[in-house]
Amino acid sequence: MAEQLNNEFTVNRPIDEAWPIITGVEKIAPCLPGAELQEIAEDAERGEVYRGVVKVKLGAISTQFKGDAYFVERDDANYRVVLKGKGRDTGGRGNASADITAHAESLSPTSTKVVVTTDLHITGKVAQFGRGILGDVSTKLIDQFADNLNTMIDEDGVGAPDAGAAAAPADESGDTGVPDTDTSGSASETKVRKINGPAADPIDLMDVSGSSILKRAAPALAALLVILYFLRRRS
Repeated sequence: MAEQLNNEFTVNRPIDEAWPIITGVEKIAPCLPGAELQEIAEDAERGEVYRGVVKVKLGAISTQFKGDAYFVERDDANYRVVLKGKGRDTGGRGNASADITAHAESLSPTSTKVVVTTDLHITGKVAQFGRGILGDVSTKLIDQFADNLNTMIDEDGVGAPDAGAAAAPADESGDTGVPDTDTSGSASETKVRKINGPAADPIDLMDVSGSSILKRAAPALAALLVILYFLRRRS
């Protein structure tokens, strides 16, 4: 399943201050609900590769995507970046990849708007949520991210040290278990740095987009009620 997601958010800082924060993946990773940055690998062709997990749950069912992301393009002069990411459900229920473009523009001397376009591709059972729901979820997650980001900026200031600054050496293989079709692969990596950041709480899809999920489930629930009705009459 392929879907394009369009979102935007506002950072309460002038663009010259906001842009280095927005593009500082290590610093802003804890602001994204469910995301946990675990390590950064240096790759000769792709530059810094950010590896981690995104944790998700639906009611009592929990899962997580493990993957990586890196900058494909970065134009600081025009406040535009393109990232590529990929991941797999560690339970084997599917894979996801995304091309993410972010562009910032000044709203005022004290605020910056960031527009994010995501071309998302999902395969396997995790694609069953279908179109529409992902749009609802992404909008609410971006809103939460913006709230967390602005809170962090207000509390820590612009010049605060990166999250997870304390680092530990890692196995140079840096294997995340994510299938990689890029032939540049781990053979070109020279260094892997572990990130000792905070553990992330999983995103609860029922809380984030309960009404959308219930709408999708309504036909199945109606059919179940009809079956139960006739079973009761026969008994």
